[in-house]
Amino acid sequence: MKVSSKAIVNGEFEDKYGKRGNQFSPSGMPSYSIPFEIEDAPEGTKSFAVVLEDKDAISASGFVWTHWLISDLKRTSVAENESISATDFTQGANTWASALGKFEIEEASFYGGMAPPNNRHRYELIVYALDTVLDLPRGFRFNELHFAMQGHVLDSACVVGTYDV
Repeated sequence: MKVSSKAIVNGEFEDKYGKRGNQFSPSGMPSYSIPFEIEDAPEGTKSFAVVLEDKDAISASGFVWTHWLISDLKRTSVAENESISATDFTQGANTWASALGKFEIEEASFYGGMAPPNNRHRYELIVYALDTVLDLPRGFRFNELHFAMQGHVLDSACVVGTYDV
C-alpha cells in the first residue's frame, strides 16, 4: 500500500496548509487541509484510518502533536481543504483541543495545520487499511482510534513532509 500527497513539494508541505496559509478556524488554528491519495490497498479493506502527526513537537511541547484524525474513510482520495466539508468520514479531535486551552473539541475535530514554534518539523501522514468500520464518534481522541484499530490493521503506509518556522 502507498500514500502520497500533492501538498508535499520537494519534501516540504506548501505554506497554505499551515500557519503561513490564509484559512484559519475562529480561534486561529490553520484549517486548510492537505489532499492525499491511497494506492494498492490490500484485499479485504473496508475502511481507512488516518493520522497526521508531528513527533518533532516533543522538542517544543513535550508530546507528539496530532494534527488530523480520520476514521471510517471508505475512498482512496481526499481532496484539498475537504476537512471542512466532507461528511462521509469521521474526524477526531486534534491536539489543538487539548494543548492550548482555547479550542473546544468541536472546533478541533477537523484538520489542524502545521505551526512549528521552534524549528523545521517533520509531519507524518500515516494511513491504516482496516478490515472493519470503526464507528467512532466525531471528536474521538487518538487513544480511542489506536485501541479500536487493534487486530484490524491489514497494512499501513506513511508519507513525510516538513514545515518550517
